[in-house]
Amino acid sequence: MKYLEAFLEWGGIKRDVVCLVLGGLALLGSILQVPGLPFDPAWVAIILCGIPIILEAVIGLVTAFDIKADVLVSMALVASVVIGEDFAAGEVAFIMQLGALLEDLTVARARAGIERLVRLTPRTARRLTDRGEETIPADQVQVGDRLRVLPGETVPVDGVITAGETSINQAVMTGESLPVDKGPGDEVSSGTVNQFGSFDMEALRVGEDSSIQRMIRLVQSADAGKAKIVGLADRWATWVVVVALAAAAITWLVTGEVIRAVTILVVFCPCALVLATPTAIMAAIGNATRHGFLVREGDALERLASVEYVTFDKTGTLTYGTPRVAAVESVEPNLSRENLYALAAGAEDRSEHPLGKAIVQGYREETAGAAPQAASFSMLPGRGVEAAVDGRQVLAGNPELLAEHGISGETLRTAAQPWLDRGCTLTYVAVDGVPAGFLALSDTVRPDAAQTIRQVREVGVTPVLLTGDHANAARSIAAQLGIREVQAGCLPEDKLEWIGRSQREGQMVCMVGDGINDAPALKKAHVGIAMGGIGSDIAVDAADIALVNDEIRELPHLLRLSRRMMVTIKCNLTFSMSLNFLAIALAITGILNPVVGALVHNAGSVLVILNSALLLTWKKRDRG
Repeated sequence: MKYLEAFLEWGGIKRDVVCLVLGGLALLGSILQVPGLPFDPAWVAIILCGIPIILEAVIGLVTAFDIKADVLVSMALVASVVIGEDFAAGEVAFIMQLGALLEDLTVARARAGIERLVRLTPRTARRLTDRGEETIPADQVQVGDRLRVLPGETVPVDGVITAGETSINQAVMTGESLPVDKGPGDEVSSGTVNQFGSFDMEALRVGEDSSIQRMIRLVQSADAGKAKIVGLADRWATWVVVVALAAAAITWLVTGEVIRAVTILVVFCPCALVLATPTAIMAAIGNATRHGFLVREGDALERLASVEYVTFDKTGTLTYGTPRVAAVESVEPNLSRENLYALAAGAEDRSEHPLGKAIVQGYREETAGAAPQAASFSMLPGRGVEAAVDGRQVLAGNPELLAEHGISGETLRTAAQPWLDRGCTLTYVAVDGVPAGFLALSDTVRPDAAQTIRQVREVGVTPVLLTGDHANAARSIAAQLGIREVQAGCLPEDKLEWIGRSQREGQMVCMVGDGINDAPALKKAHVGIAMGGIGSDIAVDAADIALVNDEIRELPHLLRLSRRMMVTIKCNLTFSMSLNFLAIALAITGILNPVVGALVHNAGSVLVILNSALLLTWKKRDRG
């Protein structure tokens, strides 16, 4: 049997396409009755399209006594050939292979998300010993080892900083694009990136216990429980085969006409039933592609139709993921807002910190000019910057930076509290040793996000915000967008747990995200949708659907399309089953012969395809 299975797998989809093309031409030749041929051209379709079906049926029956639709198809093929109805046999083989090809085109693609995550795992670590610094493989780090991490390096294991100040990019864990300032006593996670300062750390969790390894296991396990939808024709195949055989046998015994029995087997062949689902899915996938969606899983739209919740990551999904200056306020009477902004932009002009770049960019956009040049510049990792701008000494950073220079930041913190409550990130500024003001920076909501959330709710789906950002920022964004359910401060396992709990309660969840930290949730969710433009490759690989152009406003159309697709599938199934039973009744009475019977129920297959094709251009009409 393994040789037969290997033979059937040879050539893959390309072979199936070639066989279908040749089989279709052969059937056309049979209809036109091409002269001079020593045999009916329909035999080409029987051999190229029919033999694989028969072999699949034999393998399923012998190895696992698995009765699928191909068993009934094989019986119809053999019966038609036995009584000399070659064209009917060729027709049935061609239609069934067409359905099988459509099914193959809608199955999942091989994905490499796990491999990409594995490549994120640090390979080496700098261990500090009595003899000095040595480089060792990261998997040899032991709990309690002292390690050193330089700027630009990935943290090799989970641990706690013992010396040094720095800023850590934690996007791999939290999805938030802004680095987090860290100092002695703060914990750091493996897979996160040290951006500016070097630091020493003590290893706490190593090997399989590290954060990045836990995430790899989450992604590996999250997909295990995602059910795949079985083809309806295969699900009903067992009792369909029994009914078909019984009806054919009884008709033969009662009438004594084997032709009627064979006709029953031919019209009972579930061509339209097999085509009902894949043709609708393929047409809906074509529609989704026109709206910017790349459907990576064939049955993703089928699953999407039943979701009750759509959970959104915040940064990069509902927002652009880049900080922008929301406010500039001066608390020094002799320093105007404009002068404060210019001094801060000048001090940050050489900074590589995302907040510093945002301040400079905001100043350029507001003034249409360049920031003042700094005479001197010093970056203080984990604190901010110090610079001489226009003859004045400027400090820009966090409260600790001001405190280290003996400057009280109490006035600034009091004035900035309303912006902190809104979830903004603050850069405090002191000029010539005096607290001067602050700049509030926040993420920017996508202009179409609020309308998208409203339309998602109109579809009958509840939007939920799952974010790694802190509670104030999460609540502020949710209030702007009209999202009532918010889960803030979520690590990858927290998002996974929320989705898993909802699923255990019988609620189907769709996850929309863009970051590496969203990958486990995208896998676990009933349907995962990744932002394909700005999203990480790992998130896209973990998702069922990718939104290629990041136009989130198209999401409500996708939800409506999935539900419309299910309506089309149900109509297709109802029509095909009704036509089959009508044809059986006519076959029992002798009104249909095998050829006419094949034409009638294949005409039903054509109607199913045409009905599915309407999905290609479907779009919900706006109410006028």
